[in-house]
Amino acid sequence: MIDESDLPAAEFWEDLYQQRPQIWSGRANQALVDIAESLPPRRALDLGSGEGGDSIWLAEHGWQVTGIDISATALVRAAEHAASRGVPAERITWLKRDLADWRPDAADSYDLVSACFLHSPVAFPRDEVLRRAAEAIAPGGLLLVVGHAAFPSWSTTPAHDHPALPTATEVAESLQLDPTSWTIVIAENRSRDATGPDGQHGTLDDAVLLVRRDV
Repeated sequence: MIDESDLPAAEFWEDLYQQRPQIWSGRANQALVDIAESLPPRRALDLGSGEGGDSIWLAEHGWQVTGIDISATALVRAAEHAASRGVPAERITWLKRDLADWRPDAADSYDLVSACFLHSPVAFPRDEVLRRAAEAIAPGGLLLVVGHAAFPSWSTTPAHDHPALPTATEVAESLQLDPTSWTIVIAENRSRDATGPDGQHGTLDDAVLLVRRDV
């Protein structure tokens, strides 16, 4: 048996996306919608854009978006999904990059960087990736990090077997952003209704962190 945690990241994610014609719902993450719908649309960076749900929603609401993912299959699906929704091709730039090695171009500047559920069962320097991305945020811009705060309510895994999941405050601390340059706007858990893979109805708890670059 292959231990998937030992697979190269590109191989793991490509294998995952090729298992089914669609992995994710195609809908934008609710925390992103709640926060971005009141913002003036400017330039956004979507880290781990997957099949494009968040990037497409942002583009449909006037944002100029760059979506980055390691999987070529995911990016092809994202581009096809955007086209099927009538999103102009020039509204979204899709980039195939391994975020572990990626660094933003010195000329790039974003008003919103979004990292929704940027978790990985294979080795991945998440905090380092987020810190690098934060460097590309313009003054007044926002970094949104959304992660799992708890296992789904329908999970059958015993609670004592659940790995520790960081709170939004713990994520903020791990990023080590200079408090003289950054302000925490939101650091909280949010619950939402959800449907499990086998049709179970229940709730999911998200750890939502939103920080603003002041200078």
